[in-house]
Amino acid sequence: MIDYPKYKKVLFCTDFSENADCAFEYAFGIAKRDDSTLYILHVIEPIPEQYTNISYSAMNQESIDKAKEALKKGCEDCFKKQYLSKIKDKSKVKYFARIGNEENEIIKFAQEEGINLIVIGTHGRTGLKHVFLGSVAEKVIRHSPIPVFIIPSKDKACAV
Repeated sequence: MIDYPKYKKVLFCTDFSENADCAFEYAFGIAKRDDSTLYILHVIEPIPEQYTNISYSAMNQESIDKAKEALKKGCEDCFKKQYLSKIKDKSKVKYFARIGNEENEIIKFAQEEGINLIVIGTHGRTGLKHVFLGSVAEKVIRHSPIPVFIIPSKDKACAV
């Protein structure tokens, strides 16, 4: 008999899309099976630098901080609506929003928290969309020292 690994800390990465909702089912299932803590993370991409000089020059630091807090509050509302509402026992669930480069923040967060498994969905883009937009999941796989469980786009993974 083969013993499967037990994951004590499972990180679910979300962009709040339908594909992420599908990946959540897998992440939650693994966390429940292993009686582990489920971490939910959303990374907010920063405004590109060429726009920040224009935008930030018209705003003071207090306004910028308020805007960041509003973004994080919006994420918290999404966490509660899309994920926490589906979980009865929330004692083993933690959720976070960070601002930064998605793949870098995911890996950095996972290392800081001692995560054992990262669960992330893909959008299933191909062709030019994939070339120009890239894949956060693909970049995480390439650079993560932590095992990554990739869930294909919703129409493929949740069709079963």
